[in-house]
Formats: sequence, C-alpha cells, structure tokens
Amino acid sequence: MTSPRAPQPNFDHVARIYRFAEYLSLGPVLQRARNHFLAQIPPRHQALLLGDGDGRFLARLLAHRPHLGALAVDTSAAMLHLLRHRCQPYIERIRTLQASALTITPPPDTDLIVTHFFLDCLTQPELDTLTQTIAAHTAPRAVWLLSDFAIPPTPILRWFAALYIRLLYFAFRVLTGLRVTRLPNPQSSLAAAGFTRLARHEFLCGLVYTEIWQLH
Repeated sequence: MTSPRAPQPNFDHVARIYRFAEYLSLGPVLQRARNHFLAQIPPRHQALLLGDGDGRFLARLLAHRPHLGALAVDTSAAMLHLLRHRCQPYIERIRTLQASALTITPPPDTDLIVTHFFLDCLTQPELDTLTQTIAAHTAPRAVWLLSDFAIPPTPILRWFAALYIRLLYFAFRVLTGLRVTRLPNPQSSLAAAGFTRLARHEFLCGLVYTEIWQLH
C-alpha cells in the first residue's frame, strides 16, 4: 500500500498580500533583483515564466521587449488572475497555464526562461529534473534568468541569513502548505543541464542574488 502524496502548496491565500508582504520583509530589494538584468537580456522571441507571482516582472519585460511572447505557468489561479490584470496592455502576447512547472513541457521555441524566487520552492531532485527537462525541450542558446535567496559564507551574515530563510519557510508552510524546508542549489542543476553562467549580481551581502545563464 503506497503512502498518500503530500498536498501541493496553495498560493491563492497569499496572492493579494504577496506584494505587501514582500515589501514589508525586504523593501524593494526583491523587485530590484528581478529587474537588475532586464536591459541585458539578449534579444529573445518566446519566454517561459515559472511562478512569476502577480506579474510585476512580466509587465516590465513585455514593456521593454515589444516583440516578445510569453507563457506564464503557475499553480495558483489567483496569482495568474493578478498577472493577467497587471499585463493587460500586453495581453495579446501572453498565455497563462495553471499547472505545476514539474508537469509541463516547454514550447520548442522557448528561448528565455525566467524563475524569480521560485526555485526555492523545489527540492533538489525536483530542481534537477526541471532543469534537465527545460534544457532538452527549449531552443538552442536559450537564456535562463533567475533570482533567489542564498546563505552568505561570512559567519555572522550566514547565521542571520539562515535564520531569516528558516522563518520564511516557516511562514510559507503555515500560509500555503509548502513542504520544502531548505534552499536547493540551482547552480549545480543548471551546470549539469548544460547551462553556463554569464553574470551574477548580489544584494544585501549575498542574501539575495540574480543570475543569467545560457544553454551551450
């Protein structure tokens, strides 16, 4: 007899307060991380955004790239509703899909992948599977833009960052049912899937970072 699967996290409950909660915790830092490399993304045609939340980054991306199309994937219907509302001026260029990122196959013309503060919701095996799937089904030289949290190596900062991230996971466990409790390693997964890092920028002494990777 197989044990029942753990329930999937439900972000519908935090959709309306997500932006407020983000600013309450770290001010504008997370949004600055999302937008940091916006102007440096090479010309792309089709973006895949996983867990973009309320669409603040997608709206900026589409405003900067008038010829870009996008598929936004999220498990939360409420988040996708907010995303479509925020991206209304560009609605003819976007598609939305309510699904787990782990169950989809990217469209073959996808040449930009965006995961801002999403990969930390995955376990390491899930992340390994996701990067391998995306690498196998996207266009040659696809670019991956990501932002996330990290624990800095400096002892004092490491203690503070570890406590902060532990509290974040606890809050999301209570509010959404998220079962992940530790940060995965996106860098090892991306490198193993054939991506090479092009750039990295850190905020708050390395607690928050953003990177650009490209498929070989």
